[in-house]
Amino acid sequence: PVSNTTSGSYQLSQGNGNETLLHQPKASTTTGNSNSAAKQQQSLYSKQQPQPQQQQKQLQQSTASVASGPNLPPNVVASYPSSSSAAATSAGLWSEDNPFVVSSATAQQQQQQQLPPHSSGVNVNVTVNVVARPVTASTMTTTTATTTSTTTLAPPRPMQKVIPTVVYLMSRIAVHMEIEGTAQCPAQVMLAAALGCEELGITNKLLAQSVFGLWMTSPLLEVQLKPHHRPYAVRVAWSKLLDKHSHGNELEKLSDEPMTTLRRNVFFSRRDEEKIKDPRILELLYEEARHNVLLGRYVMEPSQSIMLGGIQARIELGPYNSHTHTTSYFRENQFRFLPAHVAKSSSWSWLPISQRSSAEVRLLEQFKRVPTTATTKKLMRKYLEFCWGLPFYGAAYFHGQVEQPVRGLMSLMQQKDLPVLIAVNERGIFVIDQIECTLLLGLKYEEFSWEYAKPSNVNDPECLPCIFLQFGAVENGIAATKLMQIFSRQAAMVDALITHFIEQDKRRKESGADADQAAGGLADNTYVETNPIKNNGIGVLSNKFARLTLATFDDEGRCIGQTGSLSISY
Repeated sequence: PVSNTTSGSYQLSQGNGNETLLHQPKASTTTGNSNSAAKQQQSLYSKQQPQPQQQQKQLQQSTASVASGPNLPPNVVASYPSSSSAAATSAGLWSEDNPFVVSSATAQQQQQQQLPPHSSGVNVNVTVNVVARPVTASTMTTTTATTTSTTTLAPPRPMQKVIPTVVYLMSRIAVHMEIEGTAQCPAQVMLAAALGCEELGITNKLLAQSVFGLWMTSPLLEVQLKPHHRPYAVRVAWSKLLDKHSHGNELEKLSDEPMTTLRRNVFFSRRDEEKIKDPRILELLYEEARHNVLLGRYVMEPSQSIMLGGIQARIELGPYNSHTHTTSYFRENQFRFLPAHVAKSSSWSWLPISQRSSAEVRLLEQFKRVPTTATTKKLMRKYLEFCWGLPFYGAAYFHGQVEQPVRGLMSLMQQKDLPVLIAVNERGIFVIDQIECTLLLGLKYEEFSWEYAKPSNVNDPECLPCIFLQFGAVENGIAATKLMQIFSRQAAMVDALITHFIEQDKRRKESGADADQAAGGLADNTYVETNPIKNNGIGVLSNKFARLTLATFDDEGRCIGQTGSLSISY
């Protein structure tokens, strides 16, 4: 899309108390809540109580099977918040339109209701058929298991409508379920049914329900479902959600087909994840991390991508075999182990020669370095340990666009905005160039203030909602304040998720202070980790201010520089 920076005006309240009005021609705007890391944060949580009948919906009869391979069944259902939600966020969006608005009461409710209680008068009959594809190549066997258990608590009642449902795992496995009353089935019950499949081998199922969540995903939109959301309702309302929150054109929206997927819960703490010992949970986490690495979402230096590719190859191919694992083999299969921007162009893969510095040669060398005694369990954890160190690990990703700085004669021409990924997790917010797979800006929550702004003319497709980021920087030894504008139809969800983590961190610090006071000042509840993101603009994990359209303010709040179409007045 063409740059939208001339389509609206937005107002931002600065962290230092001065108000700056950012004017752009033609339109006016209404803004959302003003947030500052330096001020007390007001909760934007929308308190949603699940409907009592939804809490009591039980798994009457379910049939689950796991299948793998590319030919997975297309009949997938997903969920979206029920229309009975009545609370609205201060940003002006109902919580049913903003799945990332989470209240503290809802968070406690999620922990207390991991497994739905069985009410009286329910007949439960579960049959599980599994066709599982092993991860390693050393055991290429196919297993089938059937388990049947029947519990009669009361006389049977009429069956409710069953709609076949598929939940996809990151390991290219699909769980097929037939649940009575599918249209009213909450995500909590569906998640418990998927994770409860014995053939997945998860021993601590309660923990797994905290680690993972059900997501509705497609190339245009990704939404994590709350426990009381109904997957079938989301699937029915998906086209309306795309109109509201996606950047796709009409043809892309028409052909968009969402999937219900099992993914890491964005609200689950990374520190708690590092304590997990269950090998099956770690394997599912590894599969998702591998997916994000190959997709280019976990950006890193090429050498690091090749190192992880060597570990992945050892897990999937087994120990090195000089007859099979040759340079030509990895040249032909490098996209299986490396992100597209790191792998060599497939158009030259037919050439029988490879340079020593080529990706396939370096990948083979890394593969050889993996000890033959290393077990798959240890290798998966080693892979995860590296990913845990990435600042955006476990983030929720949103689509957006930013204005590119232009200079000279290029400023006379109309420029397209740069598509970006906006990653938000418990650590902060990260803006990623999804074309070059490099970090443009990464900020921890204590380093920035933000504001969500919504255009007053919501019917103008060229005027998008946006997020303003205000943060400190040092230029030529002088401290200054920078202002950045990110356009996104998913800005409301970004705002809600930032608010949740800010409030969560605030509560954690308050509880830590109370514990410290109770212990007479001897308690140590602080946890400080190094920030791998540099401000020198060198390398993948560095803030690249030169590639961003920014406004600069001095310590008195006066605008001393600006780039792009953004103009400042007082």
